[in-house]
Amino acid sequence: MSERRRLRLGYGTNGLTDLRLDDALGLLADLGYDGVGLTLDHMHLDPLAPGLAARTARVARRLGALGLTATVETGARYVLDPRRKHGPSLLDADPRDRAARVRLLLTAVGVAADLGAHAVHCFSGVIPPGTDDATAWRRLTDELAPVLDAAADAGVPLAVEPEPGHLLATLDDFHRLRAALGDPPPLGLTLDIGHCQCLESAPPAACVRAAAPWLRHVQIEDMRRGVHEHLPFGEGEIDFPAVLDALADTGYQGLTVVELPRHAHAGPRLAAESFAFLRDAAAAAAKGAPAC
Repeated sequence: MSERRRLRLGYGTNGLTDLRLDDALGLLADLGYDGVGLTLDHMHLDPLAPGLAARTARVARRLGALGLTATVETGARYVLDPRRKHGPSLLDADPRDRAARVRLLLTAVGVAADLGAHAVHCFSGVIPPGTDDATAWRRLTDELAPVLDAAADAGVPLAVEPEPGHLLATLDDFHRLRAALGDPPPLGLTLDIGHCQCLESAPPAACVRAAAPWLRHVQIEDMRRGVHEHLPFGEGEIDFPAVLDALADTGYQGLTVVELPRHAHAGPRLAAESFAFLRDAAAAAAKGAPAC
């Protein structure tokens, strides 16, 4: 059995968008979180604004002073295009659009290295109208190649997230990408526990165990089967003690980051409630675990 490790909890800044980044980080440290899922966006460490290196250095000092670690996330809805959610993507027909997404990911890798982050999160994007499956997969693999090279040079894993409705939507799709790229060492997986409940055939805890060798980042929230809606804990159908037991049993060492981007209006309250819920679920999982 793998060594069981204490759950390291984080909260996503995409659920704290009404707070200044300094205030959000202070809140999370005060609540007892171990880290933060830092989404690069216009309100939080804008990746396109001037002075990124200096601003990143300030955030690194703030994280260090608070004892927080980070994952860098790239799921900002409109950071590249104010009119297209999550656009442009790695799958767009125009190579200039794809290049814009690649530049963002390369920037994220550099920011992650400067912050000492444990992973950079990304996703494939939705297949554009009129694009066949083979073309979409070819674009994805081609555009990720330089990002993986940069990740290897920086020593920061690239953690691709299966996202409902995207080209890469399931764990099987992740393995298809891994095989197409030749299983490069920097390529890892972001596993969203809610997405497992929503879309995968296996229960979320089984998904965690199956994904363990490639797991570099975890996002967590409640969700219902067949409905892609991120819910506060207790409002969905997920057996969280089983999920947290699986994470502990596999020896996962990264952050498990609460992902509630549509609940920023109640961010501080939900950050507190989420921490308490997951702490209790982890205690229940540990109580039921066999002795090693």
